[in-house]
Amino acid sequence: MEVGYFVSLALFTTIYALFSLGLNLQWGYTGLINFGHIAFMTIGAYTTIALTLPGFLKEMPQRIIEQYPVLESQGWLSSSLKFLGNILPEQIPLVIAVLIGALLAALLGLAIGTSTLRLREDYLSIVTIGVSEVVRLVAVNEEWLTRGPRGVFNYPLPLAKLEPNLLIKGVMIASLLLVLGLALWRLWQWLLRQPRREGRPTLSLPLFVGYVICSVGVGTCWWFAFSLSLTIELPAFLQEIVLLMLRLAMAAPLAMVGTLLVYAACQRPFQQLRTQSIGTHLNLLTSSMGMGLVVMFFGAHIMGIVDYTYKAGLLWLLILTVAVVFWQLERWVNSPWGRVLTSIREDEEVAKALGKDVFRYKLQSFMLGGAIAGIAGSFYAWQLTFINPDGFIPLLTFQAWIIIVAGGAGNNVGTLLGAGIFWAYNEVTRFILPNILPLDDARLGAFRVMVIGLMLIVLMMWRPQGLLGKKEELTLGR
Repeated sequence: MEVGYFVSLALFTTIYALFSLGLNLQWGYTGLINFGHIAFMTIGAYTTIALTLPGFLKEMPQRIIEQYPVLESQGWLSSSLKFLGNILPEQIPLVIAVLIGALLAALLGLAIGTSTLRLREDYLSIVTIGVSEVVRLVAVNEEWLTRGPRGVFNYPLPLAKLEPNLLIKGVMIASLLLVLGLALWRLWQWLLRQPRREGRPTLSLPLFVGYVICSVGVGTCWWFAFSLSLTIELPAFLQEIVLLMLRLAMAAPLAMVGTLLVYAACQRPFQQLRTQSIGTHLNLLTSSMGMGLVVMFFGAHIMGIVDYTYKAGLLWLLILTVAVVFWQLERWVNSPWGRVLTSIREDEEVAKALGKDVFRYKLQSFMLGGAIAGIAGSFYAWQLTFINPDGFIPLLTFQAWIIIVAGGAGNNVGTLLGAGIFWAYNEVTRFILPNILPLDDARLGAFRVMVIGLMLIVLMMWRPQGLLGKKEELTLGR
């Protein structure tokens, strides 16, 4: 597979991860059931594009007058709009446009929250679905504002005209390696805490060395495995099965070698092997495999930066944005403010009894989650390079719910993991199933959705809290 394919896949995965982080703050930490999260992404995307498209903002007052001729009879209002058209800039810098889009998405959250957050959760879920459809229908019908079904294209893209020299490429690669290192360390810290929760001895720190070796080894193995091809002629479905078995055959031995290196790095490997639970060992193995895939995508991204393309630059900017948002969210949810949100999720009556303004905290969470989704909308538009209302359907909200449920509600690391799992499933089934099942595209799409539903049922039976969630904090439908 080409480097460009991996970069595009990583872009969609990271955008969905950012989009889902906002929903996780609203539901996972605060217990607010939002089924219209896509509305915030729509506002962020269209605002960013409108403010940066040359001449679009400056011509807006005149378009308003043409759309609503009655304004011509209102002399002072018509004069004010024409004056506004004279002073407005041709376009606004991208960074400021993104911040304005996030602010407008937060204001939408304020408008929804002030009218519904004092009511029961089911009212909020109903209202958010309705608002998301209203926003989409406005985008369809108000062509003077959004260009309607024709969509918007040829708008400015970040880093599109950048021609980085060797120094800039080095800085970009160094920042990526820093983010990767911090991600490995963050996951390692999570792994260290698992035995403590079970009352077992703590994993020794030297294990981290073997863990990194395992991750890099598995990632490298998968990278070369996807370049496999068969020289013999076989039926299409059989060829795909053989290729899959060969890829697994290449990955499995290296995964086992990496795991042995992990335990060889321990001070007392056999003692740790006996004292730790099977769950801890499975966490180590699956985390190593998962981080190996992350290393593979980072490797593809670095290659994309070396041979610079627009999408490689956009992915670099997106990864830095997600890193900053994730870092700030972790600080906030582990602060007293975040603990109040958690208490509201568990039992808001107790929070009220302790003197907390529950409504204000809910509103803050709802607005902040909407702002994060607005930022995700900007990157979504930049990735597609063309947007129209059909790209902002309610299905995207429910995909974010799948990501959060799979990764674990109330866990930002789990949200990132869920996004990776969701897109890995999408891409694997998109390439493999057509060669195995004799179904047309429509039936194949329905079958993939059925399998997702079956996987969620199994997950809810096995781990209702998700992969990284805490069962004692599960509150949906309390």
